[in-house]
Amino acid sequence: MSKIIRIGTRESRLAVIQAGLVAAAIQELHPEIKAELIKIKTTGDRILDRTPDKIGGKGVFVRELNEALRRGDVDICVHSYKDVPQEDDDDLPIVAVSPREDPRDVLILPCGAKELDAAKPIGCSSQRRQIQLGALYPNHKAAPVRGNILTRLEKLDRGEYSALVLAAAGMKRLELWERVSRVFSPGEMLPAGCQGVLAIQGRRGEDYGYLKEYDDRDAKDATSAERAFIRRVGGGCGSPVGVYGELGGGALRLIGMIADKNHEACYDEISGSRKEAAALGVRLAEKMLAEVRA
Repeated sequence: MSKIIRIGTRESRLAVIQAGLVAAAIQELHPEIKAELIKIKTTGDRILDRTPDKIGGKGVFVRELNEALRRGDVDICVHSYKDVPQEDDDDLPIVAVSPREDPRDVLILPCGAKELDAAKPIGCSSQRRQIQLGALYPNHKAAPVRGNILTRLEKLDRGEYSALVLAAAGMKRLELWERVSRVFSPGEMLPAGCQGVLAIQGRRGEDYGYLKEYDDRDAKDATSAERAFIRRVGGGCGSPVGVYGELGGGALRLIGMIADKNHEACYDEISGSRKEAAALGVRLAEKMLAEVRA
């Protein structure tokens, strides 16, 4: 008899695709398990006239999912890891993380456009992107844009924006890569912490052995450093904070970005053993905080 695992997910097309990737991996590794998706609408999906930092921060995309997990309505939840609040919940631990998809940001132009229209803003969802866009496109304004990726693309093609900045991972998972006009290297636009990684959240004390083979060590070490950096600098939803960990053998290179008192991007990096991932994140954060406060 098959074991059924109920997977909680947001209702957006991208979220369902991402949860489906986890479900497919579980079923491939464990054919005796049947994975079912349970779609749940979150606060972040319902309130679309304000940016996430104005309606409760990162928790707006996970709160209802976590409540369903606590009640036992679902067995695990799948989140975009960058949406998960930095404060760990001992009762609802992250029990596995996915291999990392492309972590970079990308530029999307309206259908048929070949260049930016200086009369319209570039739509982006975070201060992190807005600050870095100021250096890349000094003659163009940036403005907030809400909604899921498909909704944002509709707004773009209606002429509300000259371009959008979105995560490469979402465009790839939605099979919309042909819309990408430019890929920003991490050196041009540092990604959000954990961008491209899926987090699987469970309940304390339960057996998640079926996720052991899926859990990705490289993504876990990199995101451990990234989340430690964000926690130490106090970065929340919408905060101008970027961080990206690159792994090479046993080494981890961590690049960070925070805003100085003039609201300009400051960058620095640190390298060390991947075994000390979280400690590296803290050390880089403390170094950069001292620099911007000097």
